[in-house]
Amino acid sequence: MSYGTPPPTPPPPSQPSSQQPGQPNPYGGSPAYAVPAPQLGFAHWGKRVGAFLLDGLLAIVAAVPLFAGYAILVAGAEPTTLPDGTVSINTDDVSPVSIVLILLGFLTYAGFIIWNLFVKQGRTGYTIGKDVLGIKLVKHDTGQPIGVGLAFVRQLAHILDGFCLLGYLWPLWDTKRQTFADKVMATVVINAPRP
Repeated sequence: MSYGTPPPTPPPPSQPSSQQPGQPNPYGGSPAYAVPAPQLGFAHWGKRVGAFLLDGLLAIVAAVPLFAGYAILVAGAEPTTLPDGTVSINTDDVSPVSIVLILLGFLTYAGFIIWNLFVKQGRTGYTIGKDVLGIKLVKHDTGQPIGVGLAFVRQLAHILDGFCLLGYLWPLWDTKRQTFADKVMATVVINAPRP
């Protein structure tokens, strides 16, 4: 009679699984042959520039009444050459239409900028231009939109990018494709096309 541990029992024979790749495991755990989520990556500089240009074009369209009012104002001004050779412009007959258009244009332009760059981008991560090109502004650590207030502060931080335009060119060689404003605000622009 031998005392000791019993011999190990062999494992049960494996049975073929009817589970399809990518389906949840009925016994818990990870799906069989799980396919990793695609890495969307950081937005390319060209897409960022394209979104910026599209947003700028739309802002110009929003300011059309301002340009029209200014054109009417200039067309109604009468230049007069004074005896000393200087030119004086008579604006006594200013058209009220020009003033209304200038004010309306300023309001539509400012309203569009506030809505597109601060409210829409702050809440969703997309401006109209970013949405069209499938890129999104998010906090680097959370991947969430930054909020209206921080979107405003980020626009102010773009002043750093304006020095010799170096900050705007920085995404060309930066590993996270960040501008100086992005680095200060801990934000990134990612590829995130909407379905």
